[in-house]
Amino acid sequence: MGRQWQMPEGNLAMSGLIRPQAGEGNPAELGFVAALALHDVLCGLVDSARLELKWPNDVNLDGAKLSGILLEREGDVLVLGVGVNVAAAPVLPDRATISLADAGVFVAAADVAERVAAAFAARRSAWRTGGFAAVRAAWLARAHPLGTALWVTSGEGRIAGTFAGLGDDGALLLDGVDGRAHVIHAGDVWGSPPKTEGQG
Repeated sequence: MGRQWQMPEGNLAMSGLIRPQAGEGNPAELGFVAALALHDVLCGLVDSARLELKWPNDVNLDGAKLSGILLEREGDVLVLGVGVNVAAAPVLPDRATISLADAGVFVAAADVAERVAAAFAARRSAWRTGGFAAVRAAWLARAHPLGTALWVTSGEGRIAGTFAGLGDDGALLLDGVDGRAHVIHAGDVWGSPPKTEGQG
């Protein structure tokens, strides 16, 4: 999408190849599986009450972006990318950011990577046997509450509304201020109105 990525020294940027297995669900669901695994790891480092999952692929700490996940398909495999602001938080123009070091947690990126890999394997196994319904319920329990005001930029443009949950396929459900129920499969989400060009 033409974005520039920053990776300050000491932060974690890891990618892994995932080969879908027979009997597994929709591969797109693995983004939510990974989010739960990352949340599991971060809960071992900071108070879980300070963490919140944000659709579709971020983990926030104290309301600021701490980490993100990217799931892409390359042929018959998936590439799962995970980034965590371990040592420093890059400055972004459109949202607040934070690092583990900012929260008083000092840990090596390699250690976090090992924990994420192990947690993802465990969560993937649970998804394989329990299906997406259990993943969806666990994700919702760790996300912003239903009714939270959200702003979404998607193919429909910019939409304001309140969080109405996740669809059975992981789509974001948004009760728009326009009176419509929106089902969003791809987009950027903010908890406050996103800045536009010219805003400070």
